Amino acid sequence: MSVFHAIGFSDWLSTTPQGSYILDWEQRKLDQILADIFGFNALQIGLPVMDTLRANRMPFRFFCDADESRRLSTGSAVRSEPTHLPFANNSMDTVVLPHILEFSENPHQILREVERVLMPEGSVIVTGFNPWSLWGAHCAFTQHPWCANTIGVPRLRDWFYLLGLETRAGAFGCYAPPFTQGQWLKRWKFMELAGNRWWPATGAVYVLQAIKRQQGMKPILPTWQKRQLRPRILTQPSAAKTPV
Repeated sequence: MSVFHAIGFSDWLSTTPQGSYILDWEQRKLDQILADIFGFNALQIGLPVMDTLRANRMPFRFFCDADESRRLSTGSAVRSEPTHLPFANNSMDTVVLPHILEFSENPHQILREVERVLMPEGSVIVTGFNPWSLWGAHCAFTQHPWCANTIGVPRLRDWFYLLGLETRAGAFGCYAPPFTQGQWLKRWKFMELAGNRWWPATGAVYVLQAIKRQQGMKPILPTWQKRQLRPRILTQPSAAKTPV
């Protein structure tokens, strides 16, 4: 069973004011990032309520999930567990993971699979809830649909580093408190500008992008013998003797 359906997370995103608030920000941010990433093959893993690849212009786009069989706007659906992707090594230019890591029992294996299928210089983009936010603090007292095994940005960057993925860019968003009513979320919209300026790392959600780097081969050059240059002796021309 899909982890998202098991906890009703997809329904919460698409039917509640809180979910729409989170969904709208993430969709806009992903559109900005993915519009400038080029290649041939792009993959979204999980969360079918979002079409994270809609702004991307790659010719081949795939959606992969264990349960869902939804076709993206210009892509194909693949049914598979995210821990065992049915794609060849070094075959994907971009992989998007919208909240899949924090709702999975084995996020490390998912990242290892993503690193395997990514081409060198390919991008992986992760969205997640920030544990160091007002939304994360609420999970310490009450269970909410977004409460899961949240992964902070420093921890995720460490995972990237261990897999040879270089963090390139990221952003935090959604600074309003987790009100259940849409009108209160709108009244606190001023928090977006204030949060970006004064406490940018306390947004409810984040988007983080990393690049798969490949160690370059060191060329073996021939050993050239250094030319032994004889020191030149600079002599001053002798002055001509004047006859007496």
